[in-house]
Formats: sequence, structure tokens, C-alpha cells
Amino acid sequence: MDVEKDFAEDRMGAYEAQKTAHWISQGPVIFQVARFMVKSGLLEKVSDSGEKGLTIDEAVAACSLPRYGVQVLFESSLTMGILLYREGRFYCSKAGWFLLNDEMVRVDMDFNHDVNYIGMFNLEEAIREGKPAGLRHFGDWKTIYEALPHLPEEVKKSWFAFDHYYSDHSFSEALAVLMRRGGKNILDVGGNTGRFALEAVAYDKDAQVTVMDLPGQIEMMRNAVAGSEGNGRIHAYPADLLDEGTVFPSGFDKIWMSQFLDCFGTEEVVSILSRAAASMSDETELYIMESFWDRQPYGTAAFALTAISLYFTVMANGNSKMYGYSDMLECVERAGLKVDERIDNVGKCHTILICSKKQ
Repeated sequence: MDVEKDFAEDRMGAYEAQKTAHWISQGPVIFQVARFMVKSGLLEKVSDSGEKGLTIDEAVAACSLPRYGVQVLFESSLTMGILLYREGRFYCSKAGWFLLNDEMVRVDMDFNHDVNYIGMFNLEEAIREGKPAGLRHFGDWKTIYEALPHLPEEVKKSWFAFDHYYSDHSFSEALAVLMRRGGKNILDVGGNTGRFALEAVAYDKDAQVTVMDLPGQIEMMRNAVAGSEGNGRIHAYPADLLDEGTVFPSGFDKIWMSQFLDCFGTEEVVSILSRAAASMSDETELYIMESFWDRQPYGTAAFALTAISLYFTVMANGNSKMYGYSDMLECVERAGLKVDERIDNVGKCHTILICSKKQ
């Protein structure tokens, strides 16, 4: 992606621009219609009918919903482009097919509905105050990371499905990069429930992984890895990484930060990286894996990632985002580190930066 090239000119005609503006103005309605079409099974029933299609009455019988409800949903879905219509029968469109079958779409949809939707009403307050104003929907928490163990089960399920989806698809490629230069002793910073740590000790039978995270996350990690093969080589280091007095443990060959720094504001990122750098020897490598919105090969991915930034604004902590590469590079350099190598297109949408201390 070339930001200067791709976003420099308005390529929309007047009709397309007006249609886009109307789509934006009806965005909350569009989202909820599409979500319920999927959740209720209506869209799947239409899709399964294939070239035969379904009438409204047939859809009512198939899903046991009121006829009025099916009618308004179908009519809205038709004008949204989810359904097609011929001779009294409804058919699934290509967009409808992707709603049903694109895993990323489904994960993002559940995440936005269960985690973000109600809280997003407070976007203006979050922007003005620099605090996650929407998080109070779930309770009195400073950040969503403190709240995670206490969230309702359905919310927690959608949060972890979202988090794991974007990371899990990169594990095999990421581990090949992490392990290619030797070094078995790894500090996994922000290791959450230990999924990456488990993959790492399975990938290399000599690897030792220490997960550094909040005490609440460490407890979830211990429960998650208990009884798994290699769990004896997974260790814990509870720490509040936002506390500038928190010192990083030393003696590690590699420090791994995956989908972690996007959880913090710029100055917090610099603080975390600076303290990591202080713990590093000249031989230690620090790996940063992030989804930089301006390093994506397609505009759709950049669109999704910049939208995710608003989750951080309203729900997570009020000051972090999905960073652009140039922003992260500046943070790395301010922390006394340098990027030795950049590897794009890891997994779904990640970039890995391999860093060392400045000499």
C-alpha cells in the first residue's frame, strides 16, 4: 500500500460519493440487519436454497420468525446488497456469501457487536477525554485488560476469538522467523493466555518461554497451559507494564512482542521498549509483530485495521491504535533500538520487526 498514492485523490463519482455518505449515515442499522440475518439463520437458509431461492413465507416457516420481521429484514438486505430478488423469490448475493463464509468477517462482526457496539456511542467523549469512555458499560475499569477476567462470558468469548484469530494464523510463519537464528530462551511480553508460548515449546523442544503480563492474565495463562505438553518449559513473570518502575528481567536471547504494543499509547510504547532495551545484551534480539495499517497489500485490510483503532479509543484504554509503520519506527528509535530487518505479509496481515540495541 502507498498511502500517498492511494489516498491522495477523490476517485468517486458524485453518485457513488452520495451512496457512500448514505451508507455511513445508516451504518448502525446496516450492521444490525446483517448480524441478525446471520445469527437467526435466515441468510444461511436463503444461501442453502441455491438457485431455487426462498419466498418470504418459506423463510418464515424455515426460521420460525414473524412474517413482518422477515419482510423488513429481507427488504433491507435486498437494498444493502446481501440478497437478490427475482419473481417473488430471494437469493443470496456474493456479499451475503462472504458474510456467511469469511471467517474474518464473522469474527469482526461478533467482536463489534458483543464488545464494542454499545460503548461506541461514547466515541466523542473518549476522543475528547483520552479515556475509554465506552468501557463503563462493563464496569468501573481503567482498561479492558484489567476487565477481561470479569467480562460476561459471551463478551469474553468474542474478545478472545478476535484476538486469537488475528494471531493464530501467523504462529507457524512467526515461529519460523523467531527460531531461525538460534537462541532458546524467550521472553513473551504480553503473552496473554499462553497460546504462543505453547506453540513455541512445541515448535522447539529445547525452547524455554517466560510469559510477562498482568497478574490476572498470568492466572488465565497458567490455567490454559496446565496439562499441556511442554508446559513445564513455560514460566510466568507477573508485571504491570504500564508502571514505569517495572523492570524487565534480563538474560533472554529473544524478547517477543506480538500484537502487544498496539495496546498502548505512543509514550507508553517508548517507555516499554526503553525498559526492554535496558534489559538486553548486545546479542539479544527484540521482535515486534504488529498489523501496520499502512503495510497492507489491500485497502480492505487497511480499512478494517483503522476501524479497529477505534476499539482501542473507546473500549480498551483511550490512547492506543493500530499503528502505522513510520509511527512504530519512531518509537523504536526513541527507545534506543534499531530495526535490523522488516518482514511483511506474515500470516493474515502482520509485519515482524527484528530489533537490536543501538551501538
